Amino acid sequence: MQDFDYSTIVSFFLSSLIVGGIAFYFFKTHIEHLQRNKRLEIKLKTKKESLPIKIQAYERLALLTERISLGNLLSRVKPISNDKNDYEELLIKNIEQEYEHNLVQQIYVSDECWNVIKTAKNTTISTIRKTNMSDSITDAFKLRETLISDMFDQKMSPSDLAMQILKRDMRTIL
Repeated sequence: MQDFDYSTIVSFFLSSLIVGGIAFYFFKTHIEHLQRNKRLEIKLKTKKESLPIKIQAYERLALLTERISLGNLLSRVKPISNDKNDYEELLIKNIEQEYEHNLVQQIYVSDECWNVIKTAKNTTISTIRKTNMSDSITDAFKLRETLISDMFDQKMSPSDLAMQILKRDMRTIL
């Protein structure tokens, strides 16, 4: 019978184990690398497809902030009667319609940006209501005139602030 050399068997076994371990490590690393590249490719493709939609959302919200700014609103919406309350309602209705028309855009912008836009809308409405409650306001034309003069006294309107935040956010996504 032959002498059985255990040391040879152990060395073959250990070398096979080492080669198998190295092969496993390289295959595992290679597969993880391929998966990472695939995820990155999918992410880039998604970003490429969603970027135009996000840009369009920012454009629409920029238009919203411009349309609800007092200067643009007052030049676009003229009094239809002398009643100051009717004019107040008409102005607020226009603001609300613009806002509701753009509600869905909030899913494409940051929470901070959307909150600033909501605040701009609410502040503009509040300004209209407060001005209308003044005893010196007797009719729609006086309300309009007072709102315009108050607008010129402001250093930064709520819409201007919202526009700045929109621009800042837009720069970050580009």
